[in-house]
Amino acid sequence: MFRRATQYRSNICFHALCSFILFANSLSAQPSAADGIATFSMVACDTSSRELGVAVQSKFLAVGSVVPWAQAEVGAIATQAWGNTSYGPKGLELLASGLSVEKVLEALTHEDESRAYRQIGIVDARGKSAAFTGKQTSAYAGHLTGDGFSVQGNLLAGQEVLQAMADSFRAAHGTLAERMLAALAAGQRAGGDRRGQQSAALLVVRRAGGYGGFNDRYIDLRVDDHAEPIKELARLFALHEQAVQATTHLRLGAELKKSKKDNLAPREFARALRIAQKYPTHHALANRVAWNLAAQDEMLGEALTLIEQAIALNDTTADYWDTLAEIRARLRQYDAAIAAQTKALQLDPSRQPFQERLQRWKNIKKD
Repeated sequence: MFRRATQYRSNICFHALCSFILFANSLSAQPSAADGIATFSMVACDTSSRELGVAVQSKFLAVGSVVPWAQAEVGAIATQAWGNTSYGPKGLELLASGLSVEKVLEALTHEDESRAYRQIGIVDARGKSAAFTGKQTSAYAGHLTGDGFSVQGNLLAGQEVLQAMADSFRAAHGTLAERMLAALAAGQRAGGDRRGQQSAALLVVRRAGGYGGFNDRYIDLRVDDHAEPIKELARLFALHEQAVQATTHLRLGAELKKSKKDNLAPREFARALRIAQKYPTHHALANRVAWNLAAQDEMLGEALTLIEQAIALNDTTADYWDTLAEIRARLRQYDAAIAAQTKALQLDPSRQPFQERLQRWKNIKKD
């Protein structure tokens, strides 16, 4: 009796499982807008900084976990609509093998029976771009490609969304990330995803651009659920610039200088300086950049201006006066260096390095 009851329950479970599989297969065979990632995105490349990136916004939870894929020195890919996430790693592998963006696009979509529901944008490290919008993606759907970028979207307010993004990217100044953020904002102003807003993401890669130089994820920011995700993404980007990016460029500049690539190092130092100048009230950031520039004997005039502005905002931090002393000494202004180092010691008499540096400046002046 027990055995028959167990078999009966097993048969029910088996038939239920079969019914579920058939139901799931029917969904797979006939994708709907509800299944897909209706969104607008951009893939882009900056050949001068060797950066590649993806920026995206959607009325979809955590769009950054699905759409953006990028590999330093290789390319960037956005996969969306009824998204096939295998397009990301497969596409990057094909790009790395030397295939053109057109050939990669053809290879990915040719083997995909549901390609009519897919949308993808690709850019490679040389700035070549290509895109595909399947015939069954939800209107308005389309893409625009240009030198160094591709914009694509579905379930959009209209074609003007893509045009606004392309125009904004071409006209914007600044880093790749800044230009991509400007393009996202322009797309939203033009109507964006016609269902509304929910999530956004920004991914930028560059060789050894990640934290500490251990990976290539230079910028990897996500807003998973927010009423105004693009504005929130811009806020996070500003914090990231101050907390991470400035230090990254200082490190890259120092590494390039150490490896005798002095022609490339100044660009990295200049980017760190620009970030500090962009946030003039952030005195701790100003001090960090100024000290590192002084340590590398780079842009001493600009470093001096930075630290003087920091001290004007906060003249009770001993480290700021110590930085000022270091810069003055490197400029061979030893009286001013001694005065600044003395002030640093007055604020923090216990700091042995301050005492040692003060004696050093006095000795140099005497000699």
